[in-house]
Amino acid sequence: MSIQVKTKRVPPEAFIRQAEASIQQLMGNVAGIQNVILASTDGFELCSVQRNDQVQGSKLAAVSSSILALVQAFLGEIQFTGCQSMTLEAENGKAIIAAVNSTNHPMLLVITTSKSVLLGHLLHALKACTQELALYDQQLSQPQ
Repeated sequence: MSIQVKTKRVPPEAFIRQAEASIQQLMGNVAGIQNVILASTDGFELCSVQRNDQVQGSKLAAVSSSILALVQAFLGEIQFTGCQSMTLEAENGKAIIAAVNSTNHPMLLVITTSKSVLLGHLLHALKACTQELALYDQQLSQPQ
């Protein structure tokens, strides 16, 4: 008989609360962000902060997970590794999907913005936010 260690797909509730605070801070620091959804890499919404209710977080999480899978296949074909983020620009705004590189609970941040957002400012703040989230997850996943 073998013993199997089961890990939870979803991070602890304490992480979710801290993630919501980090997302609020990101939205406060960067003008033009409309929605931020934290999702598991398998397409489930973990939490979201939204300025408008036009976006369904659960649908966006699922679609983003599928997009990530396609992009990873594409990157494999051109022998690139470690996709950190992708940016989609439309006539009326931008969407960014960014990896939260946590070994315990791999996640994505999905951000929608107005077209006037300063992309460099957003990407800089987003990198800090994803690193902070990965660190929180690592700290909460360590045995006490």
